[in-house]
Order: sequence, then C-alpha cells, then structure tokens
Amino acid sequence: MSPASRIRDRGEPNLPRPGTALVTGASSGIGRELARLHAAAGGDLVVVARRADRLAALKAELEAAHGVAVHPLALDLARPDAADVVAAFLAEHGIVVDVLVNNAGVGGGGPAHAAPAGRDLGIVAVNVAAPVALGRLVVPGMVARRHGRVLNVGSIVGFAPGPWLAAYAASKAFLLSWSEALAEELAGTGVTVTYLAPGLTATEFHAAAGYVAGGETAAGGVAPGPVAEAGYRAMLAGRRVAFAETTTAIAAFAPRLLPRRATAALAGWLARRSGR
Repeated sequence: MSPASRIRDRGEPNLPRPGTALVTGASSGIGRELARLHAAAGGDLVVVARRADRLAALKAELEAAHGVAVHPLALDLARPDAADVVAAFLAEHGIVVDVLVNNAGVGGGGPAHAAPAGRDLGIVAVNVAAPVALGRLVVPGMVARRHGRVLNVGSIVGFAPGPWLAAYAASKAFLLSWSEALAEELAGTGVTVTYLAPGLTATEFHAAAGYVAGGETAAGGVAPGPVAEAGYRAMLAGRRVAFAETTTAIAAFAPRLLPRRATAALAGWLARRSGR
C-alpha cells in the first residue's frame, strides 16, 4: 500500500476533512509529495511554485488519479507582493483554504559576508516573509471557521546556529519559533500549527542552492515521500513538531546540551566537512 493510500485509508478517528490545501513549493520534492498525499486523501489543492510546466503536469496527474480539483499558480514567492497575488487568485476562484503548507524554501552555502548580492535577502523573503504573509492571509478565516491546519516545512538546521549556512539556518530557526508561538496562540481554536524538521533529503533543493552539482541530490539523503508522510500525519494529528527519522529527532535536541558557542563551532565544522 502506498503512503498516500495509508493516509487515506487508515481510519483514524477525529481527523479533519481534507478540505482545500494551499501548498507552496509544490513542483518537486517534499512539496510535491505533500500535494500527492492530500489529493489521495480526497482534498482539492492550490499548488504554488515558479515552474508553470511542473505545476501543469502535477495538476494533470492528481486530477486524473484522484478526481480532485487542482489550481496551479506560477509565482515567485520572493516577490514583495506574493501574498497579494495569492489573495487575488483565491478570491478569483472562490477558494477557501483549510490547510496551509508552507513548503517553498531556498538556501545557499558559504560565508555570509561573501554571498552574492541579494541572495540572503532572497532566502529571508521566501523562507520567512512568505510563510508569515500567507499565514496572515488564511489563518484568520480558519479561526473564524474553527477548523484549519498549518504545516511549516523547516529543517533540522533550525535547531542550532549554522555557520556557512547562516541565513538559511536562521530562517528555519525563525520558522520554528514562529510555528511554536503561533501554535500556542491558536490552542483551543480548532487550528493547529506543525513544524516539520527534515534531515538530509534527496530533493532538487541542494542543487538549486549550489550545495551539489546541477541534477544531483545530496549523498545519503532520504527519499522525500516518507518525509512528507511523516509531516502530513503529524499535521493531521495536530502535533507541533515532527521528525521523519529518530536520528533527526536526536540531532535536534542535542544542541540543548551544549553551550551555544560550542554548538555553532560543531555545526561549522560539520558544514566545512560536507563542502558547504
């Protein structure tokens, strides 16, 4: 049985109806797998990414396989008006969002002071500003309806300083803190917030960020399907933090045992060893 079928058929009680999910970064990797899981569960979708051709292919796949409605929106979330574009799209199509999946993310390695001009501001725009803006766009409606789910796809590096990944790690640390704070604020409203912390995952992210050569994935990375399934299950259950692997969970909490400076030094050493 496929992961999507297990999500759909497991028969667990007290789970919300699928509703319509807005999934960013849906053209590949974890985001695409999350879209597939939601469609298999019977939910409609708004899929957002930069590559229109990938979104069109995903729409055709999911509508044919599951009989759901998939609305593609080709958009660069680094745009300052990205949330306004999404808002107009939802209004135009009369779409109410029940599930928000903030999956889109960008990264970049090397010393921050030598980063290409504008790169780290772009990381902040996509990884920080876009989730906050989209949350502000759809969460008030969820609260009013007393039903909704938010899944923020972060990273294991959000639990510690990340030398040679400074802006990326800091963006995921922000997303973690924001997710946990928002989850507490929304307790009792029927709306939950989950932070998914993947470890090394075999997606196109690392090539896009310049960590590996174009067309390659990170050596030793796990497949995105099980990571997406772990996050989707955790979201449905209303858990605040989710891990796909036990080793990742251990790595996330290990920094609490060390002084912050030692944690930063260790993270920097590991980054240099990996060639970032």
